Amino acid sequence: MHFNLPRYKHPEFKSDILINAPLVKTEIVTISGVAPENYHATTIYPEYFMLKQGWTLATESRMDCVVVLKNDMLIVKEFRNLEIGDEVLIGRTEDGSEGIYVYSDGFIGAEENVDGFAFRTGRSRETAYSRDYDKLYELLKHERDNGYVVWVLGPATVFDSDSRKAFVSLINHGYVDAVLGGNALATHDLEGAMFKTALGQDIYTQSSMANGHYNHIDVINKARRCGSIERFIKEYGLNDGIVCSCIKNNIPLVLAGSIRDDGPLPPVYANVYEAQDEMRKHIRKATTVIGLATQLHSIAAGNMTPAFTVTKEGVRPVYLYCVDISEFAVNKLRDRGSLAVTSILTNIQDFLVNLERNLTEREC
Repeated sequence: MHFNLPRYKHPEFKSDILINAPLVKTEIVTISGVAPENYHATTIYPEYFMLKQGWTLATESRMDCVVVLKNDMLIVKEFRNLEIGDEVLIGRTEDGSEGIYVYSDGFIGAEENVDGFAFRTGRSRETAYSRDYDKLYELLKHERDNGYVVWVLGPATVFDSDSRKAFVSLINHGYVDAVLGGNALATHDLEGAMFKTALGQDIYTQSSMANGHYNHIDVINKARRCGSIERFIKEYGLNDGIVCSCIKNNIPLVLAGSIRDDGPLPPVYANVYEAQDEMRKHIRKATTVIGLATQLHSIAAGNMTPAFTVTKEGVRPVYLYCVDISEFAVNKLRDRGSLAVTSILTNIQDFLVNLERNLTEREC
């Protein structure tokens, strides 16, 4: 199977309602962080607005935000980031009648089911995923040279020695451009590097170690004493695992804090909105986002991910994957509005080992 990026078919704007569309209306923000009444909320799809220069696409979009007009440029902002004086686009229709056009049919070659009735259209433990895997292999080979792949990882990624090694190999082979996660991901990965355990269990045999329940807390405490993960790694001579590989390969690692965190590690963002801003810096650049075994982080990243992005090659789709052993988890992201997600229901260790093996063997 050879990967072909779907071609984007730009709107023709030939219908009467689009030809005769008025300029989109705006209102000024008077209270910081509060949008004017009748604001237009963005979706995951490409959205065009009628400005003085004609229909204009809002790039770097995100669901459930507002659009600000500044110097004839369109800026998509979270509500909390609105500033007094911002000129916010208003209107609740999406057919062009108010100068707002949401375009959901832009990518040619999208697969559709031609039958009105069909079995197994959802994603479950009975779904066949062979073709999904093959498409993902080819997608990632394409993205390594042409895109920006963001991985959203839960701690299960590092609870098993083989999955941990597999992801390190993906980093080393160029398939990872940024990693988003939480305190637990980094803590237990560094625990694996220092003690070969995760939550006190050997990451290969799963045998519980004597006083192993201290291991992850010791890691956090030592890292906090060092003041940074980089200094901690250097001082204790750690050289394996995901965190070490990210630092070695200059891969951005964004760790968003949680109310349940121990410690946390020095680089963890305690302020959730600061964490969200840092996550979005990478989602803005993303061409593929893959969430592994972390329901809340995957939903958070998924809700920031539009169905498209604009690169030097033009408008292209953003691919979004959610991989988990739980049917509830893989379907939850779709329920939260990320309609473009591809869900794969499987054990995360098997997924990563299978993915790494196929990608690296195909290079040989």
